[in-house]
Amino acid sequence: MADKINVSIIVPVYNVEKFLERCLESLVNQTMKEIEIICINDGSKDKSDEILNKYSQKDYRIKIIKQENLGVSVARNNGVNIAKGEYIGFVDSDDWVDLDFFEKLYIAAKNNNVDIAAAGIIRLHKFSKKFHLKFNNEIVTENVNEKFNLCDVPELSYVWNKIYKKEVYIKNNFRFEEGIFFEDVIFTPVVLFYTKKLVTVPNTYYYYWRNSNSIVSKHTKKINDDSIYAHKKALKFIEEKGIDITAQKPEIYRFKVFGVTVYKRRRKRDKMIYSLFNIIKWQTTA
Repeated sequence: MADKINVSIIVPVYNVEKFLERCLESLVNQTMKEIEIICINDGSKDKSDEILNKYSQKDYRIKIIKQENLGVSVARNNGVNIAKGEYIGFVDSDDWVDLDFFEKLYIAAKNNNVDIAAAGIIRLHKFSKKFHLKFNNEIVTENVNEKFNLCDVPELSYVWNKIYKKEVYIKNNFRFEEGIFFEDVIFTPVVLFYTKKLVTVPNTYYYYWRNSNSIVSKHTKKINDDSIYAHKKALKFIEEKGIDITAQKPEIYRFKVFGVTVYKRRRKRDKMIYSLFNIIKWQTTA
């Protein structure tokens, strides 16, 4: 292991044998070599463990942690506990990143002395590819409202298109809430609020694979309840802190289909997106 680790990359792994090699290939071939790749096997029952062992034998930068199936929040928190990098990054094991992703984010973070560097997001499905978030310029800001607007939070409360200065992360005791889904919806607003400077990094992307077999795509009662809980908690935090997100809020309208009220979000950035935040706000203020 190199003496200096610029970025610790934390990868929760759970039953992703179909996608794991694609993810790991994008990490071991990063243009920045001063990284560690912490893979937390969260009780996988498929061949994920075999794949992890194969890659760890070829690349000494890969560390494997095994735990029983405790969820992505526990996995990420455990990864942070042993991370040695100057910055921390998160990658989901069915996603991947550009080969210059961590180098560009790290250089931008160091050059601008910031706590967070954020990259663009490309969302992919079997037959579609869309820019979910795109930065055309490098922008540095300490303004809380601007940070939320640039990162399109709370709408896109993703943790994995960013790197975070570990010293600041630990000092603020940032943790993912355990035992729930949609933990990033709660985590990201808190982190953006309590950190100082952020820089946007153009021309490098995180590739978000929309896996139709993922756990959160299954609309169980637990997942639906967690979604509402997380969004309500995030919205309450945003309102209590006086964060102004009106600049990114779309226009919402309601209509009925077979007697059922449907909420839709008008066109924004050339896409139509369902807005749970606004629905919850109506429910809680009506």
